[in-house]
Amino acid sequence: MDINLVVKITTRAWSLRILALLHEGVAGRQAALLKATQAGRTAFAQSLHHLIDLNLLERNPGHGHPLRPEYRLTPTGIDAAAMASRITRVAPDETDAVLLRRAWTLPVLSVSPAPSSFTEIKTSLPPITDRALSQTLKQLQGHNWLMRQVDTNAHPPRAKYHAVNAGLQINKAVSLFSPAGRLL
Repeated sequence: MDINLVVKITTRAWSLRILALLHEGVAGRQAALLKATQAGRTAFAQSLHHLIDLNLLERNPGHGHPLRPEYRLTPTGIDAAAMASRITRVAPDETDAVLLRRAWTLPVLSVSPAPSSFTEIKTSLPPITDRALSQTLKQLQGHNWLMRQVDTNAHPPRAKYHAVNAGLQINKAVSLFSPAGRLL
């Protein structure tokens, strides 16, 4: 999986959940997906259209009523849905699900398998702001998915962050590849 696609998927709160549900066999009808996600109608519709724009979902031609369409995964969407399913299995708890719906949780965990500085993480995620990264790091530390270690031997002391516990399992579930095609 490419980090840019991970970032794009997570910009809508319910995208990951919709993909996981489709992978797990929930019917592709809008009403069934809406009920299974327990999302609000507006947020759900935005996430659904976002997945269509990313070419991960498409309307199933010849199926469904025009006012009640049915959706299916595209070939790219099948891989993304498998990843989403692996992630949701690692974090099945509702408090975990709330944290996963936040825009930068998954991308930050995806680029933090080994100790990395704030700047290294920010460089790996070009569109992220300092404030968004700082808040995400604090939330992930509070949830015990990310560990912060301070190297006091360096001058000035430097903080390094890396995924731990469920955060490390989520990192492995994403199976992020480097631009050279190597698994990170």
